[in-house]
Amino acid sequence: MQKIRKSDEEWRAVLTPDQYAVARKKATERAFTGKYVESHEPGIYRCVCCGNPVFASASKYDSGSGWPSFTAPAGQESVETHSDGSHFMQRTEVVCARCDAHLTAQAPKACAIASTPARSTSRNRTRSD
Repeated sequence: MQKIRKSDEEWRAVLTPDQYAVARKKATERAFTGKYVESHEPGIYRCVCCGNPVFASASKYDSGSGWPSFTAPAGQESVETHSDGSHFMQRTEVVCARCDAHLTAQAPKACAIASTPARSTSRNRTRSD
């Protein structure tokens, strides 16, 4: 998959301030506030930055965390994971494989996204049917 590269200025021009903060600067929206937390409609969740399919609604479940959670990515090449040592803990960051948008960070007790649930904030992805 070919990477999409844009400057911060280019990303700011196409994203809302909240989308930019979460997807490009790794901010976190408050738990239980995202528009997809309670959504149970079928479809594909796509990266808000580039439209890459990142999660399928069939893999969505209620983790009680306050953020949409998924048991697997939409496809093996949909997301990438990176070690994240921010906030005084070791986590796994999940990003869009096409544009490196931040999708979520898994807590230390969670395993790889391919085998255990991952959560994702609603401001860094959109849902399509």
